[in-house]
Amino acid sequence: MGWEIHIHLIAAVSWIGGSVFMFVLGISLRDKDDQQAVYPRVGPIFGYFEIGSLVALLITGTLMIMNNSMIDILFDTTVHNTAIDALRNKLIIVAIMTIITITHTVIAFRTNDKERTKLEMIISRASSMGIFILNFVVLHYAIVIRNLL
Repeated sequence: MGWEIHIHLIAAVSWIGGSVFMFVLGISLRDKDDQQAVYPRVGPIFGYFEIGSLVALLITGTLMIMNNSMIDILFDTTVHNTAIDALRNKLIIVAIMTIITITHTVIAFRTNDKERTKLEMIISRASSMGIFILNFVVLHYAIVIRNLL
């Protein structure tokens, strides 16, 4: 394995660690004034950091798949083994998480320093929880794949 795995792991640690930090921050800041003092300052910095981490993950993951000549195998539904099936599942979850992240980021940046509507609040909180949970599902599949290789 080349340099891609190292960047991929650093980006994964950054992505998941940031997600856990923001989750804990969200739970611990119950007071509306505290939230309004912290989120407008921390949110954009975190958002750009997470976008960078996600882009690095998507690029390095794609490069590793291509460098290992796995692209044809992934789309060949007649090929099944534990590692390929785990990678397929991981990629499906990553695609879902990417869509959720884009949705969350658009709402977060558009409403930064503004009052969110009820719908924006529900979507924002649900997407945060979805990202948080799906991170651990992706991590599970990454561990399964690593153990098989």
